[in-house]
Amino acid sequence: MNNVNGILLVIASMAAFTLEDVFIKQLTSSIMPGQILVMLGLVCSVVFLVMAIATRKRIFVPEAWQLLPMIRAMSEAVAAVAFVTALARVDLSTVAAVFQAMPLAVTMGAALFLGEQVGWRRWSAIGIGFIGVLMIIRPGLEGFRPESLYVVAAVIGVAARDLITRRLDSKVSSAVVSQQAYLALAVGGAALMIMSGHPLEAMQSAEVWPFAGAAFFGVLGYYAIVIAMRVGEASAVTPFRYTRLLFSILAGVLVFGERPDLMTLAGASLIIGSGLYTFLRERKLAREMALAAA
Repeated sequence: MNNVNGILLVIASMAAFTLEDVFIKQLTSSIMPGQILVMLGLVCSVVFLVMAIATRKRIFVPEAWQLLPMIRAMSEAVAAVAFVTALARVDLSTVAAVFQAMPLAVTMGAALFLGEQVGWRRWSAIGIGFIGVLMIIRPGLEGFRPESLYVVAAVIGVAARDLITRRLDSKVSSAVVSQQAYLALAVGGAALMIMSGHPLEAMQSAEVWPFAGAAFFGVLGYYAIVIAMRVGEASAVTPFRYTRLLFSILAGVLVFGERPDLMTLAGASLIIGSGLYTFLRERKLAREMALAAA
């Protein structure tokens, strides 16, 4: 494992994803989310296909098309549909703040579905983190916006994706994994268009550059995060996902004129604090186990 490279890749990925979010949010003012997903999915899947061919990776290796990678792709599609819908309706800073609960969801999922041992301290941290989520979305209160629940759905989908990524066969290249994910994005976007009843519309000249930016930074960010999760230890690299919140708040303020309120910032602080405690605790336990086994 190479944790330094993994950390740098995660930070670069978070910056790239923030720029992708900015371009997508700009596009949602004139293009429906389903169409954005279809276009991004098709373009980016072709890019990763070319990358796989150029690096002589086997695209149709049997391990890449078994049930587990397909479930991963489905999780990616659900998360993308929910996330882009949230970007279209909710402030970027709010979306990013709720999305920071994803590492906590990964830890909870690892305990519930992968059999990893999680003690009462980490369960308490997870509970505190989700209190932070409630502070941001505020169900039942005056500031509650139902659209923010789309971010919660995206968190669940991405957590499932990352948990499955840990179990993928090493024979499956990162380019192939990424290509599958973007194909799933296109399928999810098409389903969203059908359900919403919106036809495909021609892209205007002013929309070309934002779309190109979203595609470029989406490819860059996605490839970096897949490699990071495969070369670095999850407990070492995952805390650096929180840099996305800093990038997103800055982008929201500078590009969209957003001003996150005190409750949102307090909730985000709870999420980040509990998440960092969880990972520090996981690292401490890993060291104790290593010393006991030595």
